[in-house]
Amino acid sequence: MAKLTAVYKKSGKWYLGWIEEIPGVNTQGKTLQETKENLKEALLLVLETNRMLSQKALMGQKVIREALSFA
Repeated sequence: MAKLTAVYKKSGKWYLGWIEEIPGVNTQGKTLQETKENLKEALLLVLETNRMLSQKALMGQKVIREALSFA
Protein backbone atom coordinates (compact mmCIF):
# COMPACT_ATOMS: atom_id res chain seq x y z
CA MET A 1 0.00 0.00 0.00
CA ALA A 2 1.11 3.57 -0.63
CA LYS A 3 2.72 5.55 2.16
CA LEU A 4 2.84 9.31 2.51
CA THR A 5 5.57 11.38 4.15
CA ALA A 6 4.66 13.47 7.19
CA VAL A 7 7.09 16.28 8.03
CA TYR A 8 7.18 17.97 11.44
CA LYS A 9 9.04 21.12 12.47
CA LYS A 10 9.24 22.94 15.78
CA SER A 11 8.49 26.66 15.39
CA GLY A 12 8.62 28.59 18.62
CA LYS A 13 6.14 27.00 21.02
CA TRP A 14 4.30 25.19 18.21
CA TYR A 15 4.89 22.18 16.01
CA LEU A 16 4.05 22.46 12.32
CA GLY A 17 3.18 19.43 10.25
CA TRP A 18 2.47 18.72 6.60
CA ILE A 19 2.29 15.92 4.03
CA GLU A 20 5.04 16.27 1.42
CA GLU A 21 3.11 14.61 -1.38
CA ILE A 22 -0.21 16.46 -1.05
CA PRO A 23 -0.27 20.27 -1.16
CA GLY A 24 -2.69 21.84 1.29
CA VAL A 25 -2.48 19.13 3.96
CA ASN A 26 -0.89 20.97 6.85
CA THR A 27 -1.56 21.74 10.49
CA GLN A 28 -0.07 22.80 13.79
CA GLY A 29 -0.24 21.77 17.44
CA LYS A 30 1.17 22.57 20.85
CA THR A 31 2.75 19.11 21.11
CA LEU A 32 4.17 16.73 18.54
CA GLN A 33 1.47 14.18 19.37
CA GLU A 34 -1.30 16.77 18.92
CA THR A 35 0.22 17.79 15.59
CA LYS A 36 0.33 14.16 14.41
CA GLU A 37 -3.34 13.70 15.30
CA ASN A 38 -4.28 17.00 13.65
CA LEU A 39 -2.38 16.04 10.51
CA LYS A 40 -4.31 12.79 10.11
CA GLU A 41 -7.56 14.73 10.47
CA ALA A 42 -6.39 17.37 7.96
CA LEU A 43 -5.51 14.64 5.44
CA LEU A 44 -8.91 13.01 5.77
CA LEU A 45 -10.68 16.37 5.40
CA VAL A 46 -8.71 17.30 2.27
CA LEU A 47 -9.35 13.91 0.66
CA GLU A 48 -13.05 14.06 1.54
CA THR A 49 -13.37 17.63 0.22
CA ASN A 50 -11.51 16.82 -3.01
CA ARG A 51 -13.75 13.79 -3.57
CA MET A 52 -16.89 15.89 -2.98
CA LEU A 53 -15.72 18.64 -5.34
CA SER A 54 -14.85 16.11 -8.04
CA GLN A 55 -18.21 14.39 -7.75
CA LYS A 56 -20.02 17.73 -7.92
CA ALA A 57 -18.03 18.84 -10.99
CA LEU A 58 -18.78 15.56 -12.77
CA MET A 59 -22.44 15.29 -11.73
CA GLY A 60 -24.56 13.91 -14.53
CA GLN A 61 -21.55 12.84 -16.59
CA LYS A 62 -20.70 9.28 -17.40
CA VAL A 63 -17.38 8.43 -15.75
CA ILE A 64 -15.57 5.37 -14.47
CA ARG A 65 -14.54 5.37 -10.81
CA GLU A 66 -12.33 2.70 -9.32
CA ALA A 67 -10.09 2.24 -6.30
CA LEU A 68 -6.40 2.77 -6.96
CA SER A 69 -3.70 0.98 -4.95
CA PHE A 70 0.00 1.05 -5.62
CA ALA A 71 3.20 -0.04 -3.97
